[in-house]
Amino acid sequence: MAELGPVIWPPAPLRTERLVLREPEAQDRAAFIDLFASSEVRTYLGGPRPRAELESAMPEVPRRRPGVFVVDHDGAMIGIVTLNRRDAGRPGHVRPDAGEAELSYMFRPEAWGHGYAPEACSAALSWFADAFPGEPVVLCTQVANDRSVRVAEKLGFTEIQRFEEFGAEQWFGAWSSVPRFG
Repeated sequence: MAELGPVIWPPAPLRTERLVLREPEAQDRAAFIDLFASSEVRTYLGGPRPRAELESAMPEVPRRRPGVFVVDHDGAMIGIVTLNRRDAGRPGHVRPDAGEAELSYMFRPEAWGHGYAPEACSAALSWFADAFPGEPVVLCTQVANDRSVRVAEKLGFTEIQRFEEFGAEQWFGAWSSVPRFG
């Protein structure tokens, strides 16, 4: 996916009541591998990747690039939040020229059920709204992933459409920092 574009990166770490969103560091490598190799985490994301493949492919310091935030709780990585440009060839767009920012996230199973996903995603969306005023953000998740759909709705995403992709029905929603009137 294309990167977000010209922004000052990395921003200063984003802090919430319980979390810090920051750039990846060498100490995060094992947690990145755990995320991508986890059958629980990757249930709705195409399944786990082979651990041996990840071990050989993952650099010592996970790739730093605009839009990737490590979610840190008490000094340990518990997940990641990303903002990337949605590929124009995929279904689901809210702009005629496509290329909207797309929010995605993954958290380690032990972090589930504590409200970390909405807290971290809300911080990332606030950063995005300041960096790209008025630009919409989209989110796509499998309809079967009811937890992710609830997080999207809690964050203020509005369902726009449903479609079939990757062999499953997808929930597609949009968020905007611009207030709606009417």
